[in-house]
Amino acid sequence: MLLFQEASQEIAEEALSEEKTLSVIDLIANGGTGSIIIIAILFVLLFVALYIYFERIFAIKAASKIDKNFMNQIRDHVSNGKLDSARILCAQTDSPVARLTEKGISRIGKPLEDINKAIENAGTLEVYKLEKNVSILATVAGAAPMIGFLGTVIGMIIAFHQMATSGGQAEMGQLASGIYTAMTTTVAGLVVGIIAYIGYNHLVVRTEKVVHTMESNAVEFLDLLNEPV
Repeated sequence: MLLFQEASQEIAEEALSEEKTLSVIDLIANGGTGSIIIIAILFVLLFVALYIYFERIFAIKAASKIDKNFMNQIRDHVSNGKLDSARILCAQTDSPVARLTEKGISRIGKPLEDINKAIENAGTLEVYKLEKNVSILATVAGAAPMIGFLGTVIGMIIAFHQMATSGGQAEMGQLASGIYTAMTTTVAGLVVGIIAYIGYNHLVVRTEKVVHTMESNAVEFLDLLNEPV
């Protein structure tokens, strides 16, 4: 008899634990139309953030690739007066550094200040290309948590409205279910925001490294022009 009672208690506990288990899909589906719309918006923002991150990371990675002997070859061509060979080398090298160098080579013969200004203008354009759509990640990082919190507030309003319209007869289980279902939008918003924030900062760091490489090579090129013949 005692064993039967213990077995029955274990079965009841297992059944209770199964009843308390709720999948993410159930949480979203039970949240009502408002919650589903908010979650859908957050999924779209997550997709946009991931797409921009991977697209930019590949672009920045490609921009950072350059032959270590590139500037040495440019130095040899310019020192020997082979400007056409230097331009061809720059045209064959698809990188921001090569395009800045080509812009400087095309200005050789003009005052050094004009050459420096042309390189700076070209550098600004290259940085703009590297930072394309990166600001959208920052926007997603800030907007996603607020959108998620908006969903939670809407869910809370609905839950308290049910309490008010039930004349105080609303079951606590139903209210609790509505409240933790509404909280899923905040969790989803925070997850999307954190992913976008980390991706944005990583892209900023990688972009700064490329910009530093561009600046150091531009200085090296200008020093080459200042060398005595």
